[in-house]
Amino acid sequence: MTDSTHSAMPRAEAANVKRLRRSAVVSAGSHLYEGERLVTGWHHHDEHQMEYAVGGVVEVETASAHYLLPPQRAVWIPAGLEHQATMNSNVQSIAVMFDPELVPYEGRSAAILSVSPLIREMIVYAQRWPINRLRSDTEADSFFATLGNLLLEAIASGGATLSLPTSDNSVVADAMAFTKENLQSVGIADVARAVSVSERTLRRMFHEEVGSSWRTYLLRARMLKAMALLASPDQSVQETARVVGFQNASSFARAFTDYWGQTPSSCRQSSPGL
Repeated sequence: MTDSTHSAMPRAEAANVKRLRRSAVVSAGSHLYEGERLVTGWHHHDEHQMEYAVGGVVEVETASAHYLLPPQRAVWIPAGLEHQATMNSNVQSIAVMFDPELVPYEGRSAAILSVSPLIREMIVYAQRWPINRLRSDTEADSFFATLGNLLLEAIASGGATLSLPTSDNSVVADAMAFTKENLQSVGIADVARAVSVSERTLRRMFHEEVGSSWRTYLLRARMLKAMALLASPDQSVQETARVVGFQNASSFARAFTDYWGQTPSSCRQSSPGL
């Protein structure tokens, strides 16, 4: 799903502070990205960040998880949390940044939230106040304080699990990367050969590092990849089944419905765009 071999950030490399805000008087603002595929590199912000996938698929990695954002999902990234974002081709994504004094948040981990129609319209409207503007006003501050509170409520209500675990163990991390890159046709024997350990050792290491089996990780990776593919209105269920390693569309549909609680066809809907 990403270009990096290891999901977790190398501890020897310090993440950069990326500053989109140009003026201290600006307590919140938005930033639109649309274009070709982009990998940001590891960094963090002084502000809280909400990243929303309007169209296409955005991926966000932290040291503890790899998040997938199909349309209508957002990720909340607390101030100071080191992360890396991958904007896939033809993506359209809006980031909204909040000064911690404007929107207090005690959590230290990223969180996925579903975007309601109200929140979506507010995110789109927030584009009238870019984060790099030099002046602010009471209207903007009031608007972003309200939006921030709505986002915190959405986080508190919980959301779908749209993430893959990561590992600092180089063997397990390589095994995860190989698995994600070969979803169409991969078995544990293939993965074990790729990382130069026995199948038994690989199973044991997965349980120790991840808390679940490699088979569970494979299913989760396939289901996340399938949801990402189905975010495109041009992607068929049959082709998606093939790409993620199912022999036929019916077996894929059963697995997808059992995992997500909805059919693949229900996910194949046009992105509303901006």
